[in-house]
Amino acid sequence: MKGAQPIASSDIPSLEGKVSDEEWDARVNLAAAYRMVAHFGWDDLIFTHLSARVPGPEHHFLLNPYNLMFEEVTASSLVKVDQNGNAVDETPFMTNPAGFVIHSAIHMAREDAHAVMHLHTPNGIAVSTHKDGLLPLTQHAMLLGEDIGFHEYEGVAVDMEERERLVADLGDKSMMILRNHGTLATGGSVGECFIKLYYLEKACEMQNLALAAGEANLNKPPQGAPEITAQQGQAGLGIVANMLAWPALLRKAYRLDPSFAT
Repeated sequence: MKGAQPIASSDIPSLEGKVSDEEWDARVNLAAAYRMVAHFGWDDLIFTHLSARVPGPEHHFLLNPYNLMFEEVTASSLVKVDQNGNAVDETPFMTNPAGFVIHSAIHMAREDAHAVMHLHTPNGIAVSTHKDGLLPLTQHAMLLGEDIGFHEYEGVAVDMEERERLVADLGDKSMMILRNHGTLATGGSVGECFIKLYYLEKACEMQNLALAAGEANLNKPPQGAPEITAQQGQAGLGIVANMLAWPALLRKAYRLDPSFAT
């Protein structure tokens, strides 16, 4: 488009030192998550969102600028929004309040949902169209166990009244398959949320590949194995995410392009 210019991280005023250390840390981690979503090819142009709660008593959250690609998102460009997705502070960036409907519902209803991530990947959407959803065919899927809710499609998620139904369908689970729509994960931290989403997306990809060979050719796990694996996942996935996997991915994000942390 005539007049459109690439956005450089140097053009975005840094907020480091202008916000609390806790908020800056949340910004850096969330920006890294955006970059890793782009790295894995999970982005959908500028659509879908990853959000994180801003530490503190206010109901404020961090959300991506609506007009940036995920590989352009930086810690300073993230927009601080209220529970309705409206910018709290003056910002040069656009926001998408309608796109925050899903996130705001979960953030406000679940105190443990410090991060919420939602994707529109081909593999995730393909599984969301399967009548049985995610099947316990692989270790990745079995580790997630029954920690997955389902929400029926109601159209583009812009209706504020849908929030109550989203929350009810999620219940006390930390992941959700949005029927005919995509995948979603929550977590007590950005890292925990991302790793859960990673396992969910990988499980969906593996299921699609397995089913391509025909259901009659599948080797299903023996009785009891999915339940044991789910217990193992419930006990260890969060610890592995926070202490091992996410720190490793954060280092990878710095190697790929450290501008996300500006």
